Amino acid sequence: MIKKSISLTAEGKKELEKELEQLIAERPAITERIATARAFGDLSENEEYSSARNEQKLAESRILEIQDILKNAKIIKGGSKSAVVLGATVDIDFGGAKKTYTVVGPTEANPLEGKISNESPIGKELLGHKTGESFDFNGKKVKILAIK
Repeated sequence: MIKKSISLTAEGKKELEKELEQLIAERPAITERIATARAFGDLSENEEYSSARNEQKLAESRILEIQDILKNAKIIKGGSKSAVVLGATVDIDFGGAKKTYTVVGPTEANPLEGKISNESPIGKELLGHKTGESFDFNGKKVKILAIK
């Protein structure tokens, strides 16, 4: 099976490493909650035990997911300021409203923080455009104001 590389910015990689570190540090506390809840007796009706086991499953699943992402990560850099590329931060005029986006891989995307995926419709449209260029997107005019 061929693993697909996962595009991450250096900042995104650091955030995932920090999250992984926190999850690993929380393991003993979760294990302790399970042991304490187990001591309450009948596990079939023990909500504390079920809750702690569910928390453990979620944490372990996320740990494995982050480890897999980091193992397959390819660090991206904005690089070119002449055209929008993966990792670039771009200022645009979006139908009269000024917006700033950083084009990142899907793993790191968080539109509320201004990080849009290169696989999203607007991310795909932005790629390759140069400062000063315009295009239509969903009925609105988009103009590239600056590439950082």
